[in-house]
Amino acid sequence: MSKELAKAYEPREVEGRIYDFWLKNKYFHAEIDPNKKPYTIMMPPPNVTDQLHVGHAMTMTTQDVLIRWKRMQGYSALWLPGTDHAALATEVKIVEAMAKEGIKKEDLGRDGFMERAWAWNDKYGGRIIEQLKLLGSSADWDRQRFTLDEGCSKAVRHVFVKLYEKGLIYRGERMTNYCAHCGTALSDAEVEFEEKDGSFWHLKYPLADGSGYVQLATTRPETMLGDTALAVHPEDERYKDIIGKNVILPLVNKEIPVVADEYVEMDFGTGVVKITPAHDPNDFLVGQRHDLPVITIMDGAGNINENGGKYQGLSMMEARKQIVKDLEEGGYLLKVEPIKHNVGTCHRCHTPVEPRVSTQWFVKMESMAKPAIEAVRQKKIKIIPERLEKVYYNWMENIKDWCISRQIWWGHRIPAWYCDDCGEIFVSEEDIAVCPKCGKPLRRDEDTLDTWFSSALWPFSTLGWPEDTEDLRYFYPTNTLVTGWDIIFFWVARMIFSGIEQTGEIPFDTVFFHGLVRDAQGRKMSKSLGNGVDPVEVIDKYGADALRLTIITGTSPGNDTRYSDEKVAASRNFANKIWNAARFIHMNIDGHEVSTELPEELTLEDKWIVSKFNRVARDMTENLERFELGVAVQKVYDFMWGDFCDWYIELSKGRMDDGNRRVLCWVLGNTLKLLHPFMPFITEEIWQSLPHEGEAIMVSKWPEFDEKLDFPAEEAEMEKVMELITAVRTRRSEMNVPPSRKAHLYIETGVPEAFDTEKESIARLAYCSGVETGESFNVPGAVTVVTSGCRAYLPMDDLIDREAEVKRLTKELESAKKQLETVENKLGNETFMSKAPQNVIDGVRANGEKLKEKVQRIEEALEGLK
Repeated sequence: MSKELAKAYEPREVEGRIYDFWLKNKYFHAEIDPNKKPYTIMMPPPNVTDQLHVGHAMTMTTQDVLIRWKRMQGYSALWLPGTDHAALATEVKIVEAMAKEGIKKEDLGRDGFMERAWAWNDKYGGRIIEQLKLLGSSADWDRQRFTLDEGCSKAVRHVFVKLYEKGLIYRGERMTNYCAHCGTALSDAEVEFEEKDGSFWHLKYPLADGSGYVQLATTRPETMLGDTALAVHPEDERYKDIIGKNVILPLVNKEIPVVADEYVEMDFGTGVVKITPAHDPNDFLVGQRHDLPVITIMDGAGNINENGGKYQGLSMMEARKQIVKDLEEGGYLLKVEPIKHNVGTCHRCHTPVEPRVSTQWFVKMESMAKPAIEAVRQKKIKIIPERLEKVYYNWMENIKDWCISRQIWWGHRIPAWYCDDCGEIFVSEEDIAVCPKCGKPLRRDEDTLDTWFSSALWPFSTLGWPEDTEDLRYFYPTNTLVTGWDIIFFWVARMIFSGIEQTGEIPFDTVFFHGLVRDAQGRKMSKSLGNGVDPVEVIDKYGADALRLTIITGTSPGNDTRYSDEKVAASRNFANKIWNAARFIHMNIDGHEVSTELPEELTLEDKWIVSKFNRVARDMTENLERFELGVAVQKVYDFMWGDFCDWYIELSKGRMDDGNRRVLCWVLGNTLKLLHPFMPFITEEIWQSLPHEGEAIMVSKWPEFDEKLDFPAEEAEMEKVMELITAVRTRRSEMNVPPSRKAHLYIETGVPEAFDTEKESIARLAYCSGVETGESFNVPGAVTVVTSGCRAYLPMDDLIDREAEVKRLTKELESAKKQLETVENKLGNETFMSKAPQNVIDGVRANGEKLKEKVQRIEEALEGLK
């Protein structure tokens, strides 16, 4: 790499070259080293259908900051990457693409569809990985995994068989959530509830004996086709006489019984509910208690099936409209009441889900949930921020059995075979062709596993489990899981109970939940709002470092952050500030032999900057250990921009010797190390151009606090000098004195050492013709500046042309008084005060107060000049 830095920082020219340099030297690859502690992060595997979005940018940058920091601290740091086959999400996209060609997956058959699915995966699977590399992700690409690769597939089969043999996986007819659009059952975690407008349809069901009718209300009149009873509370006096009687099911014209069940709430509605065991989870339980028939009225496409009579073939919504019309015409509809209610929707496509009884595979959760809950309670696993523990406990303590079968083809096929001849079911890690019992051909289960079943094994299946590999022994359990809080149920909880169940150990010791990236107005980014951001475009325009810095700055664990182009532009400006500082240093060190060590003798300003850096290094390490990434990066930002660039470099311009060159290089080089996890590209490029030890900044040693470099007394003394320079410059600015007009500065102090030491810097940076210190001065007609360390005097005649300044201020005073008079006249005008809006009156009053203050300041300034 060249030692020369271009005039301007060009991310496009630098980033690709630097990343290739890292890859070529295998700096991302984690070795099994008995002399190092392991530190492992498992990358939440992005979907193969994905392309980089701001959520990925936040998650991946956060992980990269931690892994780069730990690598520099000397750990064998493994960030294991990979992608998820994302069963349902991917199949939906493939089916949608085929539909545009007029092809259904059934037209191709399972084998033909799988060929197309793998071709899709080959085409899009690597796209997200290449984009993550653009972001600067330092993942160990040599260990990259895919949830459908041979090793992960073997682990999935092993777990399924193991849980089945322990009685923790079973197959049964149960109430499940069904998405007709996706064509599959869903787990409870995949259902999101949205408030929607709806109706209560008040219906009457005639008593079969002709003695009257029973009134009830429902939000889903179409499900009445599957009603097998009405229910009332056993203690409800209003209905004791009809318990055991039959009613006529309207439109279907068949008799169903009235049963008594404590599930019914007497004081809700009429106290009568229709029971549809096949399409409501509570009704299903009532049906089991009363041995009611279970009549499914919906097929796999979400349409009314053969049990729906004349409504067969209609969608559920079409059937609702027709049934309501027929109920009204038949005299069964009493009234319609508009309501708002929560409707369960598919988290993938947001189509309303239908409760539906079907035969599925389930995992028993109670026994596995308990140790997973205790692992968090006992702080074996730390959740950050801690407040999200409540969310975790609430879900885990109320967890239901997990429906793991999906009626799709892309994914891990369930390793179960059926003998249609003898009725046996066989579960095996190996394929079985014929029945071990009767020798007849077997039929394999058509369903695949929920994609989260394989993702739940990610922390250990990716390290070679169930084999006892060296990687597994060294890197597992892993350390930090970094993810968004929105998948705490889908993924985090399932990894915890799966890790404990399968390996006997927790899968990670810390879960760090970051927030979401929102737009400048605080809104969630979405296609419908048109406020989404393409990180690839941002990287192309501003550079990866600017994007990374923007999304980390201001963040805190679990809290959302706001994105704006202005923030990214500010981050790019910071990159330019670093670049220009490096170029300044090159202008003064090129042609000189400069050591990477600090000189033995340090001046006051040297000790100040070194001590300030020393404390920033300590504080940043503490912040990173607490996962306060936003606080950490703000500290190094402020130090780099303010202390180093705005002060130390400016102080250095009046003195450039060997010692100063060494301090400049030492501070910049070490500050680049602190910045490296956040801004890896520019820091590596500059570091390579400076005198340095080792091959690359990313494998250099993380700066640690050094007691020998702690100079609190010198810091305090230097900051008195800096406070004086700032105060003098501020006073000159208030008086509109140009830098070219120099003034002699008298510094009145009983402790003159620091001011005497820095006389030259004070004179140069405060625009003084000379600096004099003493215990007392009498400077008639001087401007006085008071700071915590001294009192300073600037002779007025040195600063301004007194006569010209009096004329200028007098003119300004007249203008201000005239404006104030106009305001006071307006406030004294009864018509204005009675008719003007209050906010307008308040604005005029506020303006009047400002003008009064301005008049007072000008009068004081004129008095001082006299």
